[in-house]
This record gives sequence, structure tokens and C-alpha cells, in this order.
Amino acid sequence: MRRLAARGAAGDAGEVAAPAADSTHCAQGRSPSPPRLVTSSGIYSDAGMSGTDQSRPRTTQWWQEISCWLGPFSSRSFVCFLPFFSPRLIDVCAIWDTGVLPPTADWKGASSGVAGARLNEAETLSSIQEAQLERLEVATPCGPGSRERGPVLRMARQQLPPWVHAAILLCLLSLGRAIEIPMDPSIQNELSQPPTITKQSVKDHIVDPRDNILIECEAKGNPAPSFHWTRNSRFFNIAKDPRVSMKRRSGTLVIDFRSGGRPEEYEGEYQCFARNKFGTALSNRIRLQVSKSPLWPKENLDPVVVQEGAPLTLQCNPPPGLPSPVIFWMSSTMDPITQDKRVSQGHNGDLYFSNVMLQDMQTDYSCNARFHFTHTIQQKNAFTLKVLTNHPHNDSSLRNHPDMYSARGVAERTPSFMYPQGTASSQMVLRGMDLLLECIASGVPTPDIAWYKKGGDLPSDKAKFENFNKALRITNVSEEDSGEYFCLASNKMGSIRHTISVRVKAAPYWLDEPKNLILAPGEDGRLVCRASGNPKPTIQWMVNGEPLQSAPPNPNREVAGDTIIFRDTQISSRAVYQCNTSNEHGYLLANAFVSVLDVPPRMLSPRNQLIRVILYNRTRLDCPFFGSPIPTLRWFKNGQGSNLDGGNYHVYENGSLEIKMIHKEDQGIYTCVATNILGKAENQVRLEVKDPTRIFRMPEDQVAKRGTTVQLECRVKHDPSLKLTVSWLKDDEPLYIGNRMKKEDDSLTIFGVAERDQGSYTCVASTELDQDLAKAYLTVLADQATPTNRLAALPKGRPDRPRDLELTDLAERSVRLTWIPGDDNNSPITDYVVQFEEDQFQPGVWHDHSKFPGSVNSAVLQLSPYVNYQFRVIAINEVGSSHPSLPSERYRTSGAPPESNPADVKGEGTRKNNMEITWTPMNATSAFGPNLRYIVKWRRRETRESWNNVTVWGSRYVVGQTPVYVPYEIRVQAENDFGKGPEPDTVIGYSGEDLPSAPRRFRVRQPNLETINLEWDHPEHPNGILTGYTLRYVPFNGTKVGKQIVENFSPNQTKFTVQRADPVSRYRFTLSARTQVGSGEAVTEESPAPPNEAYTNNQADIATQGWFIGLMCAIALLVLILLIVCFIKRSRGGKYPVREKKDVPLGPEDPKEEDGSFDYSDEDNKPLQGSQTSLDGTIKQQESDDSLVDYGEGGEGQFNEDGSFIGQYTVKKDKEETEGNESSEATSPVNAIYSLA
Repeated sequence: MRRLAARGAAGDAGEVAAPAADSTHCAQGRSPSPPRLVTSSGIYSDAGMSGTDQSRPRTTQWWQEISCWLGPFSSRSFVCFLPFFSPRLIDVCAIWDTGVLPPTADWKGASSGVAGARLNEAETLSSIQEAQLERLEVATPCGPGSRERGPVLRMARQQLPPWVHAAILLCLLSLGRAIEIPMDPSIQNELSQPPTITKQSVKDHIVDPRDNILIECEAKGNPAPSFHWTRNSRFFNIAKDPRVSMKRRSGTLVIDFRSGGRPEEYEGEYQCFARNKFGTALSNRIRLQVSKSPLWPKENLDPVVVQEGAPLTLQCNPPPGLPSPVIFWMSSTMDPITQDKRVSQGHNGDLYFSNVMLQDMQTDYSCNARFHFTHTIQQKNAFTLKVLTNHPHNDSSLRNHPDMYSARGVAERTPSFMYPQGTASSQMVLRGMDLLLECIASGVPTPDIAWYKKGGDLPSDKAKFENFNKALRITNVSEEDSGEYFCLASNKMGSIRHTISVRVKAAPYWLDEPKNLILAPGEDGRLVCRASGNPKPTIQWMVNGEPLQSAPPNPNREVAGDTIIFRDTQISSRAVYQCNTSNEHGYLLANAFVSVLDVPPRMLSPRNQLIRVILYNRTRLDCPFFGSPIPTLRWFKNGQGSNLDGGNYHVYENGSLEIKMIHKEDQGIYTCVATNILGKAENQVRLEVKDPTRIFRMPEDQVAKRGTTVQLECRVKHDPSLKLTVSWLKDDEPLYIGNRMKKEDDSLTIFGVAERDQGSYTCVASTELDQDLAKAYLTVLADQATPTNRLAALPKGRPDRPRDLELTDLAERSVRLTWIPGDDNNSPITDYVVQFEEDQFQPGVWHDHSKFPGSVNSAVLQLSPYVNYQFRVIAINEVGSSHPSLPSERYRTSGAPPESNPADVKGEGTRKNNMEITWTPMNATSAFGPNLRYIVKWRRRETRESWNNVTVWGSRYVVGQTPVYVPYEIRVQAENDFGKGPEPDTVIGYSGEDLPSAPRRFRVRQPNLETINLEWDHPEHPNGILTGYTLRYVPFNGTKVGKQIVENFSPNQTKFTVQRADPVSRYRFTLSARTQVGSGEAVTEESPAPPNEAYTNNQADIATQGWFIGLMCAIALLVLILLIVCFIKRSRGGKYPVREKKDVPLGPEDPKEEDGSFDYSDEDNKPLQGSQTSLDGTIKQQESDDSLVDYGEGGEGQFNEDGSFIGQYTVKKDKEETEGNESSEATSPVNAIYSLA
């Protein structure tokens, strides 16, 4: 039986947790007597566990309750825990009330109260609360019904925010424990249980049509469940069908066809329901199918004509069967077809010829299908081959010809794939199935096939090649097997490749299958249903076969995705839950019942057992028990004293008590007591300690002449209450005692020694509890022989293990260890190695303590304080080391302050703003006391700031928010409960490094056209230890840029010379410094231009600049405008006669030349009187509508090639002479241009 239980640790009588002075906020008020426990479900007191507390005090500051819950981590003055009752009202804090006297040590059992031991959690709390109390080491008991005044355990109820509920819920779910029903038939038959499916048919159930159909469904439960079935999701009425019956006390369906009927009529999907008054369990949905083996269609096959060397595929096309038949090829005379890499059968059943040879027509080819259920083989009509060849004679000598195909006149050709077609294909496979990839190629000569996986290797532990390497099978496929595989077909003419893309999908598979949950009333638990698949499966919960959504509401049940949470379960909460998870590739269905049991403790082992054990051995006293709620188990010796746990005793969760090393005083009667709130049960075990069996006078090696008498002694000391048996072995085999031998209690006598008597003799002294043995070697000599060097003639071996280790002269810092040497096996013992083991830091690990000469068997060992020593001894000779001796009894030295501090103290930054302080932790022999810890101090170097300090129990501490790469002084001092170690040495550490700043004063000099000298100084802010410099430089010539070159330098190098590749190119240099963090800020410089190329390069550089191009364009535009103005100036001509032979006098202001013409100069280019200038700068005439057209004959003016106007300015005949004075030349286009000029 495997039992899960929450068990409180035992302690000394009268151990009391001191009350907290400031803990009154956890529970308001006091109750002097009787002791009581206030919980979410009521008050437990010595008057019984009934009633409710209607006047329970409440507090409004929930944060105080959380602070109280966190209190035990910093103080033992009160105890806080989080029992898991209601999502709205959660008990947060339990404290020991102040001012109450500690209990006495009068322990009378669970029914009379607990006063001197630890809190009896199972009597007052649920199993989850027990686990919490055990983790927080609750130290002061107050059980229900206690007759002594004890501390009062109270829990204040408080309304908490939702996030606190969520955090507490996750914490408590991880601590939930359930009861497991033992396999004892008496327990199984007495307890009520919901049904559980124990046996069912497979999901795809294929049956033989010649037999009766059997669909299995068996279940257990108490009371025994009844069964019914559905077919195709509808109720299957068995009573209406005379062929269908159900086995007695089972749900197995039997469909009988002895009286007729067709099995195909019963195909469908079946599901079994097992029900009792506590719930309903479901089987899988069983798909019933009847096996089919259809006949092969009759067909006449014409001979297959093929040219020798050509590929050929003979198709099988078997009839579809259920399940699919097994395909194989034979001749019509039932001879198997020989297959090789040239001729082979594919996975689809077809027969492939990579190239046909003349000998292939010597037989015919018939495809055969074997059907599993009917055990029949169907044969297809045979194929006959007719091979066309250039060599009609099948010369057998050519078969072994090194170039058989050329000898037969068959043209060689490169490979091509017969299956699959093309160069790429895809394949899908389900997780857990076998992946079969196949490539069959044709070609002359026959191609070889090789398999590869892109981006990785084939899984060697799962991959195997089949069918002459034409098929690759990968078993138990997983997601990492997806990817691209390709097969390579090659012969001497070439190769070809086919790529197969493999996708791995998955039907649902369990990650966390729901398990039956057995709880006590008021306890909490959960059902978890987690599954994975591809695609991701969906989860559906059902209860008693119905969807959970349609089930009656249950306030104690909450569904959270894949988890159902139960709170404060009661007897009415019993049911069977189903989790169905499915995707397109399949489904999983699991049943898990929730059973609520209320069972007082009971013992499962025989009463008053007698256990006998040998002194100094390890033993274990078993006490299997059962109860609900899970009982708390305690052990007591001789009916009195405190609970046994700790030191030489260890109690396991299943109730077993282990005594690590038996002493005489351990003999007595041990009582185990199991207690829960319903009562108690106890059992007794009587332990007797027996003396070990020891051979104190061992047989010795002897050399005897033939015919003499030899006596081998073997005297034994043993416990007189045990029956002793002494037997002998010869050469490790049982010795036959003949007429020449006499066996007595303490010796073996051999009369008339013969050569066959030579060998090793082992004396075995044994009782029903232990045994001891000793060995001696007998050498038989001929009459004339003399034993000159007996040891040289005897075989040598490793020494036997030392034995009977004993500790004496016990002192604070030393002890004397004595042992009995084992047999040296003909090779003297040269050394003894003493090893020790301690059970605090490295239990079970043995360390060398000291080494002593082989001539001693007792030594004084120097010991360290506060170590629980256990010793063993190893003997060494020239052959090797013996097996270690059995360990000695343990000896614990007293404690003391540490005499040393941890070594290898370092301070290094892991980030730029921290420093990690590490050290090598001290071992058990240097701890010197319990609760070893380290006081870590640090401060910045060369400052007067005070030391920072922290106490650490591990071997590292990280100082945060530090400047970049700053030195610190560090000290690490050891401390235990006895005091501090010596003042530690100061170690210099550094905070984290960062990227360095740019190198300073980066200078580029060019002494000549062949070299360039670079110099720089270290960065102003290294921000760490410089690891070097990185120089990147690239040549360029105008717009052409060369290949970048990278140089790395040591941190001490600050100069570098570059050899120029040519005298024309310049160089651009970028330099940065490095720390272990990386490269820092870079500085960039360029080499100067060569002197003879400076002007050319400057011109080339300026010509490509944008500003220069823009300036040139502006200059060109201005020149163009000036040219236009000059052209217009030139085209004006100067003087135009406009008043020929007119008598109208001119005004005095009119500018007039002597010849009567106007001078159109720049000074005179003004608007005429009576005209107006428009806003856009044009001249507008007020009254006259004349235009240039009016002055020309024919109405149109003309211009010369140079743009000058050639029309005559004449006055219209129909206008008055005064109107003719108002010239319109100001509004003409030409005048407009003139005005601009």
C-alpha cells in the first residue's frame, strides 16, 4: 500500500512558541477556557466538535492578516497559515493567544488530548492544513478535548482582494493530498466506492464473422455497479434482441450467431455505462467492425512484353480487406520470388524491377494476399514476362561478368524514380507511430539508395533500413522527427534525389491524466486533466456521463479550464467525472471518481509482531494504517516518553519507523498510534536486539604433505538465543563431507590429505539473522617437496574487509577506532585507510580521514566540532583495496564557533550595475556547529563609508545598484549558533564592467607614400579591464571604396603602421577599445591626401558636391538672362519715324529729333499720357482700343528674323488726327518687353 499523508514533526514535551506582543491584530479578544479552534466550519472544543461561532470577531484590515501570514519567516512568536475553505472567506491567520500557560507533558492519547507533543493536525484540520502546518513547523499543541489549559489557536476570517484569492489558491492546490485506498480486500469490500472501469475492448474492435461477437466491459465498485449500453449514441435495448446477452456480474456483451444472423448488422459504435448509487463510469466509444476478406476479381492477364534493361512495375491491387491483408509474391507453383536490390516488393504491394534481365522470364509472378481473421490466402492470376533482348541466349557465364549489362548489349542509363514520382513529395505521420519512407529507382546498373535528413542526422536509435535500403523506417515518431528527408539514388552514370517533407501530427496524449480522488468530509481537492496533441486538443468535462454544463449546480465545485476544484466536500459530492480530450486524429476518455470517506483509523498489519535484529544494524518497524481523514501517526517506546522522531529515529510518511543503528538499549515494545478526528487505533511491535555472530578463531592457511592429517579451526561466538549453523565451502562451493573428513562444531579435520584436497576452505557461521565467514587456503605437497616459499606459490588476492569496528576513548575532539583485520589473501596488508561520513551536509558520501600502516589495528582520530561521525576502514595490499568494512556506530562531537572562514572569496560583476560576491562553502568538518551561515560585508575601496553587511546561507550574494567597475573591499565571515569565526581577510572585488569610451588623441600621420602611422592613447573611461583594441580601416579613392580590414591589438598596444597598397588611395580608420562586455565607442580619422594628388582630388571632390552643382546652375541661369536682355536691347533698333508729314504740332515737352522722329531711349520708355499701369505691371489705355494691327496695311504686323517690327506705324484714315497722337505702343507686346529691359 502506498499512502500519501501530511504528518506533523514531533518535538520535545513542553515546547511552546512564544506569543507575539504585536499579534493582537490577527484575532480580536480572548477566551480563557476551554481551549478551542475557530475555523471556517465552526468551533472545536473539548465538549465536542459542533456548533458555529456566530460572534466571530472580524477585522477590516486584510493587509494586517497577510503580514501576519508572512510572520513565521522572520519570527517564531506566532503561526500563520492559509486553510483552504471558501473563495470569499479565507482564514488567514492563526496565532497563539497571549497570556496562556504552556501545556504539561501528560500525554494520554488522542482521545484525551495532546499537551506535550506537537499539534495533532489531523484531529482539527484538513490534510491540506496539516501540510501547511508541517511546512511552517508549528510547535505548540492544543488538541480537541485537551484537559489542560493550553494556547488557543484562532483564525480570523477576512475578506481578501481577488488577486490574493488567486495566489492562495495556486499555493494550496500544490499542497493538496488525497487518500489512497489500500489493496487489503477487507478494506476494499467495506468502503463505499463509485464505479471504476477495469476492462474494456479496444476502440477499433474488429471481429471474425465466423465467431460470436464479444464486446468487453467490466467494472468494480461498492455496491457492485449495473451496466447498460448505447449503440450509435442511442440506448441499446438488449432485452429486445434474443441474440444479445450480457455476462453475469459484468457488462460484457455477447452476440450469438449460432442460430443465424449476419454480423454486419451489428456494426456500429458502442459505449458501456457502469452505474451505482455514487456515480456512473463510461467506457471508450468502441467501434465494432466485422472483418472482411473479399475475393480477388477474375481477370485474364496478357503477357508483359518488356525490353531487357528497361524498368517494370507489376501491380498487385489487392481487394480491400479489414484489416488490410499481408501481400507477398510467389510463382504459380508457390515458389517465392527471390528479391534483391534490383527486384523488390514495395510497401504498396507492387513488384518493382529496376531493370529487367533475360532470366526474369524464367518464372511467372503471382501476387498473394493473406487475410488475418479468416487465415486464408488469395492468389491473383500470374503475370508472364516476355523479355526482348539483343542476346537471346541466356548465357549464365555473363551473370558474373564484371560488366554484365555491356556484355549483354544493354545500354547504361542514369537513375530515375519509379516510386514516388517526381522530385518531391510530402507525408504525414502521427506521433508514436512508425514512419515509413520509400524510394524505388530504376537505372542501369541497378542504383544504390542512401537516406539523409536535411539539417541533421538520422535518429540512430530509432531508424532502420529495410528492403535493401529502399525503405527507411523510424519507430515511435516524435515531433523532432519532422523535417525534410531525401533519398539519393546513384549508379556510375549519375544520381538523382527525391525530397520527402515529413509532418508529425499527434492524436491526444496525456500530460496529466485525472486520478481518483478520495477525500474526507470538509477537505479540498482537485481533478486535473491535461493533454497535448497536434492540433491542440479540446477538453470536455462530464459528470456521471452527462456534460458538466447540464449537470445540477454544485456550490462546492468550480471548473477552471483543465482543472476541477472541490472545496469543503461532503458525502453528497461523490460522483464519477469524465474528461474527454479530442482532436481530428483521435480522442482520450478518462474516468476519475470523487469519493468522500469518513473512516476512523484502523491498523492493517498483524498485531503484536516480534522483530529481532542484530546489534549495530539498521532496522525498520512497519505500521501500515488507514483512515479518513488521513490519520496522524506517532511512535512511542515502552508506553511512555515523547514521540519518536529525530536523532537515531526517522518516521516515514507511510508510518514506518527506522532505527538507524540498533543498540542494546533500543530493545523494548514500540507502539504506533494513528489518530484522526473520528478516533484512534494502535498496534505494538516488540523489538529484540541480538548479539552478532562472530568467528573469533579463524582457520589459517596450511601447507601439508600428501597423506597427512589437517585440522582447520573455526570457533564462533553468537547470541545464545539464536540457533547456530556452521558449514564449509571448498573453492566457494558446498563441501561434501566424505569418509576422510570429520566436521565438528568448531573445526574441520581432513584425514589422508590428497592433491584433490588442495584449495580454499571457507567456514560459514550463520543464524537466522546473520552470518560470518572466514577463509583459509590448503596447499598439498608431494612427499619430496619442502615448503621453501609457501606464499610465493599461493595465489594472491585483495585483502578481506576489516570488521568489528569499535569506538573507545570518546573525547570532545578525538576518538579511538579499533578494528579486526581481515585475511590478507597471501599478500601482506600495507596500509589502512579510515574514511568518515556525516549526515548533515553530504549524507551517504564517504571522505578519507587518515591513513595508517598495515601493522596497526587501532588509531586515535582527530575530530572536528559538531560532526555526526561514522567510520569505516579499507585494507590495502599490493594487489589492491579491500571492500570497505561495515560502518561503525555514530559519534557526534560538541559544537564550537568556526575556526576558519570560507575560501576563494571573489567579487565580480555579472552586469554593469552589480557585483556578485561568491565563495567556496565550508564543509561539515569546518562548520563546527548548527545553522552555518555567512556574514558578507562590503564597501567601496578608498572611501570612509561604513560597511554594508548581510547574512547569507548560500554561497553567493549579489550587490545591486553599483557604479560601473568600481573596486570594493569584501569580507566573508563564517558564523554558526555557537558564535562567529575569526576576523576575515579583506578581498578586493570589482563591480560590473561596461563598454569603454573612445580612445583618446587618435592621430594619423603619413611620413611617406608607402606607410601610415597610427597612434592613440587609452580611453579616458575604460569602464573595466581593457581586453584590447579593434581597428577597422578601408581604402577609398573618390567614390570607390575597397575591402574593409580588421585588426585586433592587445590592451597595451597604442601604435600601428599600415603599409599602403598604392600611393593614390586614402584610408578611413575606425578605432574602438574592448572590455569583456564588448567594443565601446569608436573614433574615426582619415589619412591625409598625397601632395601630388591634392588638387586633382579636391577638384574631383568639389565636382561631386551638391552645393557646387547648384551654384553652377545658378550662374548658368543668370548668364542666360543677361544674354536675353542683351538680345532685346540690340533688336530695338533706336529710332522709328511715326509722324511722317503730319501737321499736328508737338507739344513743348515732346522729345523730338530734328528729322521729326521720336527717340525710343531708356529714359523715354515711360507710359504715355492718358494711359494707366495695371497691377501686374502692364500699361492699359483708357479710351483707345487701337492695337498694332490697326497700323498695318492688311491688318497684320510682321517681324524680321532678329525680332524687329517691320510694319509701318500709320494712322487709321477713319480716326481723327488727335486720336492718332494717343499711340498704343505702350500696350503692345514689344513695348512690354522693352519696359522689362
